[in-house]
Amino acid sequence: MTGDEQATLTLPALGTRRNLREEITQTLRAAVISGELRPGVVYSAPSLAAQFGVSATPVREAMLDLVGEGLVDTVRNKGFRVTDLSEKDLDELSELRALIEVPTVRRLAEAGVAPEVLDELRPLAKEIEAAAARRDLIAHVAADMEFHLRLLALAGNQHLVETVRSLRARSRIYGLRTLADRDALVPSAHEHAELLDLLAAGDADGVERLMRRHIAHVRGIWAENGEGS
Repeated sequence: MTGDEQATLTLPALGTRRNLREEITQTLRAAVISGELRPGVVYSAPSLAAQFGVSATPVREAMLDLVGEGLVDTVRNKGFRVTDLSEKDLDELSELRALIEVPTVRRLAEAGVAPEVLDELRPLAKEIEAAAARRDLIAHVAADMEFHLRLLALAGNQHLVETVRSLRARSRIYGLRTLADRDALVPSAHEHAELLDLLAAGDADGVERLMRRHIAHVRGIWAENGEGS
């Protein structure tokens, strides 16, 4: 694929909705993280808008939001290109995530989380698995992001949540498509339900082990496929 080719993505038709720009931004962010939007390819707002079934304006605004997040760069008179990351970048992002997320979720287990609070997260855990089963990588990543950020928000530190949001958005999981095609994505997705069960049991050691394995697993998906630069 050359740098100026447009790729056809599996994007949902959104129509006219409230917070359309925010919804498009979330979807495109997930497309970047999952590797459905690839580095080196120039994507135009009109082309993406046609796949969403909306006008180009909210798509262009959403892409500018992603420029602000450092996920894409503008290409003059052409569109937008996904910012590339090196192996070192991805390793460092994974290390930072582990340093923040693992002890935070462990502290939640030690302090105890009310069953009804955990129950509010279970539909998201199911959606992560369902998206994995139907090989909808964009929905899978979007639900995964929401799950982890809502879980971390229980610690009561909004700055921590925003930091992790940025780290997760800047990460890439280029091997998800290969994993999905091998029907191997669902077992990884099930780790979210396992995490909730461990939190319900107050198993802090188990929570820490699973979180470390989960972050390492996500990083390993990328490394296994050797698609970084």
